[in-house]
Amino acid sequence: MSTQTIASLADIKATVDRLAMSTPVTDMHTHLYAPEFGELLLWGIDELLTYHYLISESFRWSEEEYSQFWSMTKREQADWIWKQLFIDHSPVSEAASGFITILKRLGFDVSSRNLDDYRQALAKRTVEQQVDTVMQIAGIEKIVMTNDPFDPVERPVWLSGKGKTDARFYAALRVDALLNDWDHAVKELQNLGYDVQAEWSERTKAETRRFLSEWITRMDALYLAVSMPGDFEYPADDHRSKMIDEVMIPVCQAKSIPFALMIGVRRRVNPSLRLAGDMSMLSDVSAVEALCRRYPEQKFLITMLARENQHELTVLARKFRNLMIFGCWWFLHIESMVEEMTRFRIELLGTSMIPQHSDCRVFEQLIYKWEHSRKIIGNVLAAKYEKLHHSGWTVTEEEIKRDLDDMLNQNFWRFLGR
Repeated sequence: MSTQTIASLADIKATVDRLAMSTPVTDMHTHLYAPEFGELLLWGIDELLTYHYLISESFRWSEEEYSQFWSMTKREQADWIWKQLFIDHSPVSEAASGFITILKRLGFDVSSRNLDDYRQALAKRTVEQQVDTVMQIAGIEKIVMTNDPFDPVERPVWLSGKGKTDARFYAALRVDALLNDWDHAVKELQNLGYDVQAEWSERTKAETRRFLSEWITRMDALYLAVSMPGDFEYPADDHRSKMIDEVMIPVCQAKSIPFALMIGVRRRVNPSLRLAGDMSMLSDVSAVEALCRRYPEQKFLITMLARENQHELTVLARKFRNLMIFGCWWFLHIESMVEEMTRFRIELLGTSMIPQHSDCRVFEQLIYKWEHSRKIIGNVLAAKYEKLHHSGWTVTEEEIKRDLDDMLNQNFWRFLGR
C-alpha cells in the first residue's frame, strides 16, 4: 500500500473510486440467512421480482384486484410484475433498475429481456454456489442476519446447533414482539417454557430477561434489534418503556451488546398490499436523546425512516458517543437520499458513522444495493478529499483505505467492542 501523497485531483478521484468499489464490507443489518436456514434464505429471479418494493410499484400501473394478484403462484406474480415494470414501462425506479444491475453483474444478457433464460441459468446453481457468487460480486465479507426465536421455521436451526455453521453470517436477536405485541409474545414465551404472564410482575420480568440472555448466548447475537413505529415515545408510562428499562437495557448491559432501534414505521397503511403496504412516519428524535442520556454506558445503534428526522439525528450523534447512526433505511435507500444523507453525515460526523446497510430480503439484492451505494459513498468522500487538496492538505492511498474501511467495516465492529 502506497504511503506517498496523491498529487493530482484526477488521481484522488480514481483512487477513491477504486477503493470504494473494492473494500470488503460488513453488512451490519439484513434480512438474509445462511444456507443452513433452508427456505428462509430467499434467492432467485422470482423472489427478486416479487420483492415488496416491486409489488407496490406494479400496482401503480394496474387496475388488477389485489386478491387476484395474491391468488397467483409466485412465478405468475413475477411474470406479471416483469410485464408491468420492465416490458410495458422502463425500469427506472431504484428497485427496478437494481434488478437490471443484478442481471448484468450475474453475467446475463440484459438486452434479451428473456426472463426464462435468466431463470434457467440460476436453476443450474445450488444455493451454496449462489451465496458464494453473490458475496464475491458484491464484495461482502460478513453479513448480519435478523433472527427471531419465535419463528417456528428458524428456531429449530438454532436448537440443533446449526445456526452458526457459516462463519460469514452473524446473528442479531429481533425483539419486536416483546415491545410491540406483548400479548403474542407472552404466548410464545409460555410455549417455550418461560414462566411469564401478561401482568408485568417481577417473575415475568426475570423470565423475559432469562429468555433474552439464553438466546443471545445461543445465537452469539451481536445486538438486540427492533423496528419501532413512528409514534414511539420514551420515556412514557407504557409497556415499551417498562420493557426497555427493566428488561432490554439490563440484558444488553450484562451481555455488553448494543440495542438497535429502527424507528419510523407505520404498518399496513394499505392492508391489501400485505408486506408491501407499510409506510414511513415522522418520529420524535427526543426519544433517542432520552435513551442516550439516561444510559450513557449503553450503546445504541439507531436508524430512522423519515427523511425529516435525519439531520436532527445526525446532530444528536455529535452529542452522544454511545449513539451510532447507521444506514439509509428502507424508503431512504434510493440514490438521491443516500447521497444527501451521506454528504451531511460526513460534514457533521466525519467518517465516524456507518453510512449504509443493505436491509436485503433477497440474497442477490446485495449486488445492486452495495454497487449503487459504494459509488455514492466514493463520490462524496472524493469531493471532501479534493476540497482538502485545494487547501494544501494531502492524502495517501493508505489514509483513504483506512477511512473507507472504518465506514464499511471497523466502525461497526469497534462500536461492538469486538
